[in-house]
Amino acid sequence: MFKHLLIATDGSVLAEKAEMIGLELAKQIGACVTVVTATEPWLAMTMGEPSAFDFPVGDFEKIATRHATQILTRVSELAAKLQVSCETVHVRDFPSEAIIETARVRRCDLIIMASHGRRGLHSVLLGSQVQRVIAVSPVSVLVCH
Repeated sequence: MFKHLLIATDGSVLAEKAEMIGLELAKQIGACVTVVTATEPWLAMTMGEPSAFDFPVGDFEKIATRHATQILTRVSELAAKLQVSCETVHVRDFPSEAIIETARVRRCDLIIMASHGRRGLHSVLLGSQVQRVIAVSPVSVLVCH
């Protein structure tokens, strides 16, 4: 069965559900867990010409690191309460790429993540990290919603 689960999270309420499902599954089957959260690159966050209202890259990095640390600490503490072996990773990359690469590097055999359920034009315009992961992942993906 599965021995090393990758739980991908962005800290959202929906992602918290996937975190819990992943941790409970890991406990039931005796698997270890890696939890990953990704921060998109600074250049991906800026659009068009710079303006007086643009966020300085240094501030962006500090805030992103703080946010990722809060997410990963919360999940790590939950894993400890459930007595699940858990490591955490913060990656600076586009989420789908970060998830797939982390699963590859850490030799995970199942990816667990939430779908935000975007449909129609929202899905086309914003894309779907889940769709990208499913399309490219060399391992199984459990989608929670």
